[in-house]
Amino acid sequence: MSAFASMLDTRTGPVFVKATPADSPTAWVYRHEARVTAAAPLAPPLLWQAEGGGWLLYGYGALAGRHPSFAPDSPDLRPLAYALSIVSGHPWPVEVSKKPLSDRLARFVPPGGEGALDGRTLAHTDAGEFNLLVTGSGVRLIDWALSCPGPEWTDAALWVPRLIAAGHPPEQAHEVARHVPAYRDADPERLGIFARTIHAFWASRTAEDPLPQRVRLTEAAERWARAFHLRG
Repeated sequence: MSAFASMLDTRTGPVFVKATPADSPTAWVYRHEARVTAAAPLAPPLLWQAEGGGWLLYGYGALAGRHPSFAPDSPDLRPLAYALSIVSGHPWPVEVSKKPLSDRLARFVPPGGEGALDGRTLAHTDAGEFNLLVTGSGVRLIDWALSCPGPEWTDAALWVPRLIAAGHPPEQAHEVARHVPAYRDADPERLGIFARTIHAFWASRTAEDPLPQRVRLTEAAERWARAFHLRG
């Protein structure tokens, strides 16, 4: 998605560089990502940042790995749950100003659900397969552009519809996510409100632009929300 992305082979090792014109309307996203990445657990190291010639450039330590599988028989599920457990315990860096998840999704929260998405934990919010890498030292999270403050269980909860889309029945996906302590200990009522909120959010995005992946996630989120309704 970057205007410029490249892997550099340097004397001190490989560096992944992403860049954007400094006057781009989305330049703030790159600045935000760099500030959060510098404080985020399991993120690639931010090595340097520079501005010149009308461009913003950010150099990150390159990570060697593969994208994980969310399938029911995947050996990646336990390491993924461990990685999300680490992230779920990390507070939002107070020096970074960002609209919280509760504000981002406010118009999709069902009536009576106000406050269910409040939280000050560092939430990645976009931990799909292509933003995760299984490396020799464990699972790492990349691309923190959409990160924001949220409940400690945010990323584990967002994992559930992705697990459903990968073939898990809703109850099984719920049990897999319960390997993340923050999700296991979360208030079921808040999770149910979140499930309905996420379904409404993805349904809105799918209506605007029905990409195949969005359709699958919307259907999975609907199954998750329905399962919570039946459980309640």
